[in-house]
Amino acid sequence: MSAQPEPTTELPEILARGPWPIEHVKARWRPEHFEPSSEHAAEADAAIKGLQDRGSPSHDGVAARLLDYKAEQDGIAIELQPLRWALRLVSGDASGSVAALCVTRSADGRWLAGRRAAWVSTWAGRWSLGAGGAVDLGENPAETLVRELREEWAVSPERVRGEALIRLPHQLVMFVGQAWLAEGVEDTVTPDHEHDEYAWWPRAIEEWPPEAGEALPRMARWLAE
Repeated sequence: MSAQPEPTTELPEILARGPWPIEHVKARWRPEHFEPSSEHAAEADAAIKGLQDRGSPSHDGVAARLLDYKAEQDGIAIELQPLRWALRLVSGDASGSVAALCVTRSADGRWLAGRRAAWVSTWAGRWSLGAGGAVDLGENPAETLVRELREEWAVSPERVRGEALIRLPHQLVMFVGQAWLAEGVEDTVTPDHEHDEYAWWPRAIEEWPPEAGEALPRMARWLAE
């Protein structure tokens, strides 16, 4: 299930910056589950009910929460704990929930963009880059990048790397990666039900269409540096 940041006028906080080889991204899970306040639990209940009332197949579950991280030589070590998935939907405080974003490129440098379906929990009806979603219980965020790309677009990358660990203003943590497909594979991408349209945007970011908005070109330029 995708999870991407909602539009905000505040800037995210860069906790750590790569790039990191995917094999140098380490993850350790602690067994203790995060216990939210009763207020946050009630708001998460209401958020899930709201999704179901508008026909969304979204469901609750267990995901990851960031406990700690440490930048290492050519890599990063991330410490996680289980928490309720729906806590990422609490307004203003996602409790440090962790999602992965796999910005995806064709072999010639074009950018995979998809318009999010109207029923999804975040960025409904808006365009986003690549694939993204919650880090599953016991999963390394680096593995999430590849899994989400396969689930959302039915392709696997030729190469992928970790780019950054970012905390958004509403306390959702994003593990951002960048993936490149093998030559010709871009013609085989098949969007899942979370997208109702997709396109390959030009390699030159200044040539992107108006629906890209402001945040997506800013992120792409940052990744292309």
